[in-house]
Amino acid sequence: MSGAGTPVVALIGRPNVGKSALFNRIVGRTAAIVSDEAGTTRDRHFTRADWNGKEFWLVDTGGLVEGANHPMDLEIRRQVDLALAEADVMLFVVDSIDGLQPADYHIAEKLRMSGKTWLLVANKEDKPQSTQHFEFFTLGVETVYPVSAVNGHGTGDLLDALVLALPEGAEVNDETMAIAVIGRPNVGKSSIVNRLLGEERLVVSDVAGTTRDAIDTPLRYHGRTFVFIDTAGLRRQSRVEDGIEFYSALRTRRAIERADIAVLVVDATEESLHNQDLKVAALAWEAGRGLIVVVNKWDVAKHDDKATAKFEKEAGEKAPFLKFVPFVFTSALTGQRISKILELILEVEKERLKRISTSEVNDKLQELLARRQPPQAAGHEIKLNYATQVEVAPPTIAVFGNNPDMLQEHYVRYLHNGFREFWGFTGNPLRIILKRKAG
Repeated sequence: MSGAGTPVVALIGRPNVGKSALFNRIVGRTAAIVSDEAGTTRDRHFTRADWNGKEFWLVDTGGLVEGANHPMDLEIRRQVDLALAEADVMLFVVDSIDGLQPADYHIAEKLRMSGKTWLLVANKEDKPQSTQHFEFFTLGVETVYPVSAVNGHGTGDLLDALVLALPEGAEVNDETMAIAVIGRPNVGKSSIVNRLLGEERLVVSDVAGTTRDAIDTPLRYHGRTFVFIDTAGLRRQSRVEDGIEFYSALRTRRAIERADIAVLVVDATEESLHNQDLKVAALAWEAGRGLIVVVNKWDVAKHDDKATAKFEKEAGEKAPFLKFVPFVFTSALTGQRISKILELILEVEKERLKRISTSEVNDKLQELLARRQPPQAAGHEIKLNYATQVEVAPPTIAVFGNNPDMLQEHYVRYLHNGFREFWGFTGNPLRIILKRKAG
C-alpha cells in the first residue's frame, strides 16, 4: 500500500477508546461504524484523508484485547499487527475518562518495539482546560495530544503534528478506480479480495457477517490503482436485526454509490442465483455502475462442463440485464481464474468509457429505423430524427423525436438491444434518454 506513494496512518488502541469516532472526525464523514458495543470494528478500515494539502491513508483497526483467546480477538490482534507493519505513523488512542490501563502499557511497548513513529492521543477530553491526560506521560512520551473526537476539540493540533511526522511520498498522478465487492454474507467476498491482493488483509471467518464495515484496500495492476471496497453482505431486511447490521447494509449501498465498478460475488454451491443476489446486482446496475459477476467456490460445486453456460442463461432469465454482464467462475481457495477478475475490470472500464461519434450513432439509428419503424400512437405521428451519445460512465444515448413521450417501452428496448448489438458496452448499463426535437 505504501508503495503507491501515499503515507499510511494507523489508529491503535484498546476497545472503546474512540478510535472509530476519531477516524470519522479526521475524514470528515461517518466512514467507520461507531457503537457502544466493544469490538464493533473488526477489520482494518482504509480511507483516504488529507490535512493542509497533505494526503494520507487512514487505517482504523479493531480494539486490542491482551491475553484474550477468543478466535475473533486473535484475528483482530493479527490484523492490528498487519496494520503496524504497513503504517508509517501510528496514532495510539487512549481514554482520558477510563484513565491509564495495564493494556495501554502493553500497547505502548508494542509500538516502541515496532520502531515506527507514533503519537499518543488522549481521547474524550471534552473540556479545553482538562488535565486528565497528564497521567499518560508515564507511558514515556514527550507529548500527549488531548482531543475530543465527539466535538473536535484538539484535533487540529493533532493533525498539524501528524502531517509533520509523515514521510514524503512519491506523487501519484493516475486516477484510482473504486471497485465495490458486493454480495450476500459468507459467499467469500473477503477471500476473493485477499486472493487478489496475495495476502490475508481482510478478516476471513466461517462466521457469516464477519465483515461489517466497507473496507477500502488499494492494489496496483498494469499501471492502474484499484481500490477494492470489501463490503458487509446485504441480508434481507427482515434479518437485519441490530443497529450494526442496519448500518452495514446502509454502507453497502453507499459503497456501490461511490464505486466505478461493482463485483458481485455469488456462491457456486447453490443451485442458482438467490433473489437477494439479484437485488444486490440491481442496486449496482440501477446506480449506473459497471458490473461483473464472480461465481465463487466453483472448485467444490458439483457441476458438469455445460454448467457455466446454464448458470449464465438462468441468471439472464431471472434478470434480463445480466445478459450484458460478464461472469467468471472462480475459486478463492485454489486461485482458479482469480486473475481473470482483474482483466474483466479493465475490460468493463474500457466499455464504460467508450464514446461513439454522433455520425455513427445517427447511422445506426437510421439502420434500426429501417428494420422497424416505431409504432404510431392514435392520432399522432411518432418520428425519431437523430441520436447522439451524451455521456459515458455509464454510456448514455439521447434520441430526439417529435413525440418522445408517446414511444412505447418495447420499442425503447428494441433500440437498446440494437445499440448493444453494435457497440456492446459489456458489463455496463446503457441508458437511453428520449428528448423532444427543438423547433
